[in-house]
Amino acid sequence: MEPEATVFVVDDDPDVVDAITQLVRLIDLKAVPYTSADRFLKEYQETGPACLILDVRMPGMSGLELQKALADSGFDLPIIIITGHGDVRMAVEAMKGGAMEFLEKPFRTQELCDSIQNAVRLDCEKWHQQEQRRSADRRVGDLTPAERQVMEHIAAGRTNKMIAEELGLSVRAVEDRRARMMRKLGVKSRPELLELAMTAAVV
Repeated sequence: MEPEATVFVVDDDPDVVDAITQLVRLIDLKAVPYTSADRFLKEYQETGPACLILDVRMPGMSGLELQKALADSGFDLPIIIITGHGDVRMAVEAMKGGAMEFLEKPFRTQELCDSIQNAVRLDCEKWHQQEQRRSADRRVGDLTPAERQVMEHIAAGRTNKMIAEELGLSVRAVEDRRARMMRKLGVKSRPELLELAMTAAVV
């Protein structure tokens, strides 16, 4: 089961933070508000799908500086930039730095809702793919070297007879290894095995 998606709101204006936080909760998403980019950076941990609604101009650490600090730390959450009328140039810089979208204040409620839902959907998809990769890696990691060897041959399209000749084994021995390997991986067919092998980057 995937963790609940979280929408982080970072703006130095408490009224803006409160308004966006209430809006996020109205569309049934978890909202975590911050009025300081520095505090957000210190406390943020990547525990599940998320997006960040970020003001570009703030005292102390700016939105652009926070965006760069997150990227430098290897975090890759979708960022929606919100900006005042005079900060469009900074917003464009944020977009060049990888922000997903920017909205100019005052923005329409529906426009922000659509942006949030799109960002969360994309990050949920990314998180799901990462979970699939981790699961595949764990299952492949449970195989013995001999079982993994058979897996790689099967994924490459070789038959049991071809594998037996390649490894100097009997066909029955290959069949036994194949059965154990398939059982450990939780797959029942070669297409399922191939999909898992590709997810785990075995082929």
